[in-house]
Amino acid sequence: MKIIVLKFGGTSVGTTDRIKKVVKIIAKYKKKYNVIVLSSAMSGVTNNLINLSKKISKNFSDSEYDVLVSSGEQMSCALISGELINQGLNSRSWISWQIPINTEGKYKFSRINKINKSKILSYLKQGGIPIITGFQGINNKNRITTIGRGGTDASAIMFAKFFNAEKCIIYTDVDGVYSTDPNKLKSAKKIKVISYEEMLEMASLGAKVMQPHSIQDARLNRVDIEVRSSFTDNEGTLITKRKNIINSKIITGISNTTNDAKVTLLGVRDKPGIAASIFKPLSENSINVDMVVQNISPNGKETDLTFTIKSDDLNKTKKIILQNKKINFRNFIFDKNVSKVSIIGVGMVTTPGVTYRMFQSLAKQKINIQVISTSEIKVSVLIDKKNVQKAISALHKEFNLNK
Repeated sequence: MKIIVLKFGGTSVGTTDRIKKVVKIIAKYKKKYNVIVLSSAMSGVTNNLINLSKKISKNFSDSEYDVLVSSGEQMSCALISGELINQGLNSRSWISWQIPINTEGKYKFSRINKINKSKILSYLKQGGIPIITGFQGINNKNRITTIGRGGTDASAIMFAKFFNAEKCIIYTDVDGVYSTDPNKLKSAKKIKVISYEEMLEMASLGAKVMQPHSIQDARLNRVDIEVRSSFTDNEGTLITKRKNIINSKIITGISNTTNDAKVTLLGVRDKPGIAASIFKPLSENSINVDMVVQNISPNGKETDLTFTIKSDDLNKTKKIILQNKKINFRNFIFDKNVSKVSIIGVGMVTTPGVTYRMFQSLAKQKINIQVISTSEIKVSVLIDKKNVQKAISALHKEFNLNK
């Protein structure tokens, strides 16, 4: 039984006209495959439901939050299935608990650990097209849970794993992954094939095609993903393992963030454990620290410590640091007018001089680098936010991504 998993995002099912187009896509695949469909809520519906919960209470129950926001997918699935039936096809909608999709973890942030296949396999053998609510499951207390941002992508990936699907196609409002944001650079090129690792870095660094945890799920379960647009017939981008890729480019893509803040503590006493004393309370308050650089003073007794966080966490970070009695410092400064620009590519693992080329390219544009961080397939720099466009354009040209 050849199975294909199709996932449709909120914009793809945002109106009844778009749902009718989605049904045409499903019908086309049904001619060759047994099709399992997962759908997000119609665009805007989940946000409206969240706003309703906020009007009820600032501390709305997490378990009831999941019941509330999961209702959006139920609506879109019924509409898709209804149109398939209208077109003479055998279809029905499935809510997560009817399968069931078993999850574990906290409400709002659960993960799928098992999908019971028997009912869906039986329905596929009858020629049916199951339209399944993504983004949700049930826990061991028989309560509905949701899987967090990008949850329908994660649901589709896990269905592809459990049903050993030949393909997992994510339909969205973009026709693939680009070398950089095409809204910022007209010469951005669509990437035909990208590795899990590269896509994970790009998603973590601002590319909004998919959420990082969905890419991680695909990588861990070795599920190939194709990202396509439901609005065009253009070929998309395949996300797969490294050994499947033949690529002559050193750098695959360039990403940038728009919500970073830089925090600097000047004159911190230099002794063992001081960094842990600074970062522990931030971690306990769910504040993610990203880039870190430390400078030792000439006398060896003091250090200046700089790190980056999300700008949304700045006020909370300031409060935590100022209330921290375990650390002393001469001054505390911060800057929200910064952005992280990163080059990403598995090709840099075996290619010397990549970092030099990046720094030289930025220097030619008179762009000052404030902080640097690296990994095996990524080099990131923190720069003034006003220089982001210029930096992306220069790096895109330097690494021949325009071609």
